Amino acid sequence: MTDLVARLLYALTALLTRLPWRWLRRLADAFAARALRRDTRESKVARRNLELAYPELLPGQRTQLHHAVMHGTARQALETLRLWTRPHAENLQLIREQHGAELLDDAIAAGRGVIIAAPHYGNWELLNQWLAARTPLAILYAPPDSAIGEAFLNRVRANGSASPSDIERVIQIRAEGPAVRQLFKQLNAGGVVGILPDQQPKQGDGEFAPFFGMSALTMTLLGRLAARTGAIVLLAYCERIGAHAADAAPGFALHVEPAPDAIAAPDPAIAVAALNAAVERIARRDPAQYQWTYKRYSLRPSGSGDDNPYWPDCY
Repeated sequence: MTDLVARLLYALTALLTRLPWRWLRRLADAFAARALRRDTRESKVARRNLELAYPELLPGQRTQLHHAVMHGTARQALETLRLWTRPHAENLQLIREQHGAELLDDAIAAGRGVIIAAPHYGNWELLNQWLAARTPLAILYAPPDSAIGEAFLNRVRANGSASPSDIERVIQIRAEGPAVRQLFKQLNAGGVVGILPDQQPKQGDGEFAPFFGMSALTMTLLGRLAARTGAIVLLAYCERIGAHAADAAPGFALHVEPAPDAIAAPDPAIAVAALNAAVERIARRDPAQYQWTYKRYSLRPSGSGDDNPYWPDCY
């Protein structure tokens, strides 16, 4: 039954995303306007995050950025639904520019294993498809709470237009239990692993480090993998670029960049500080393209006396 419902959701999503890009953008903007008008939970979380991350902005400036974030988030969501239900080869035509792609090729050729740190910036699902087109890839992901949601996610991240051998190029690894062993195995074999580094881990599974000037619990897994395997760490993201005609498809610039050496530091405090600084630098390129609707600061350092900044308004 779970798989049947996931298939039905996929069919409905594919039908919706056959709409022209112009209509999808209008639909996304309508969703954003509704969220702002009703001040939904996502809207409240985004506003609170912007208050924490950009205290120097005037109220009017922060409101303008808040609106841009909500519209960018809605557009990213509908873009992703379309990317999930169209052939990957077609989707990759949306990438108008590539910067640093040779860094990935060189890192793979080195045979030491490669860790791709991909922040929640721009469209990370398009990045996944670009990576999978170039190399077999293992993706670490946090499973949804719903079994149907996970079945849907597993389905949409497979390229239905590809051969079975192409589909098997992407291994999805649940962020739980045996995941660490699987990741070590992939990297020790010279493989490529993709990790979203700016998700808040469980208490005890990370270290606190500054992120936009405020302590944020940050995963230590990425640094441990790099330090113990000698894998090369690269930052990568697909950034939305340029103005486009009303009915045109969006365009993206793909960026691959070397990560700071300190990300692989044996001291986890140094490693997570370097990781957060790298993610923050990318997010500041265009804050409206970063995922601000996530409760990044909900867990606070033990003994700090700090309260959860989202409680109770954002719940």
